[in-house]
Amino acid sequence: MGQKVNPHGLRVGVIKNWDSRWFVNDQKFGDTLVSDYQIRKYLKTELQKAGVPKIEIERDSHRVRVFIHCAKPGMVIGKGGAEIDKYKAQLEKMVGMPVALNVVEVKSPDLNAQLVAENIASQLENRVAFRRAMKMAIRNTMRLGAKGIKISCAGRLGGAEIAKTEHYHEGTIPLQTLRADIEYGFYEANTTYGKIGIKVWIYRGEVLNEVNRPAAEHRERRERRGDRGDRRGGDRRQGGNRGGERRAPRQGGTK
Repeated sequence: MGQKVNPHGLRVGVIKNWDSRWFVNDQKFGDTLVSDYQIRKYLKTELQKAGVPKIEIERDSHRVRVFIHCAKPGMVIGKGGAEIDKYKAQLEKMVGMPVALNVVEVKSPDLNAQLVAENIASQLENRVAFRRAMKMAIRNTMRLGAKGIKISCAGRLGGAEIAKTEHYHEGTIPLQTLRADIEYGFYEANTTYGKIGIKVWIYRGEVLNEVNRPAAEHRERRERRGDRGDRRGGDRRQGGNRGGERRAPRQGGTK
């Protein structure tokens, strides 16, 4: 199951949250869903060079709050906030209610799977060899402390006549473990030979809540201790001597 589905969707409600958070009745659900799609499409198109891996949307009865996660906040805000005011005015015209825009900076773009996929796609469009682009992305991600990364490129790689799929990975990617924090990203590169699909999985470690943390720490201590048993020795008795009575000293002399 973990190998077939989107890792983010499999972990929603466990360690990840929904990207859209609102409640409406059945009559308004379709219109609200289309509105979210239009907001994301507009912002992704306008902020293509700012590195926007995720857009979160929250709604209540009288306001829409949009959280833009980006690698280059300066390009989103603009000089004196001019750019973000322009986006806000356009979104309010689209939605028909007040919109609050919040910019969230992505601290490590090389640990974000979506940004890594977009970076590889940009290199492929600039005629960089696909193996070089994939290996460079793996090296940069692992250098920042990732536990594992896997990259897949599919299409007419290198201008081949027949499409193929190439995989590269390093470290571990526990797709079946729900507490594993796995980032997933997908992007398509538009080359002169056609589209190339890039998929990226990045494993950043396990997420443990406060209830399970003490049990996990106890289990780790027990595993580190292993089968050593009591350091004082299994047959040590109170009083000091091991094995019961004291042995008689060996007598000196020659045969």
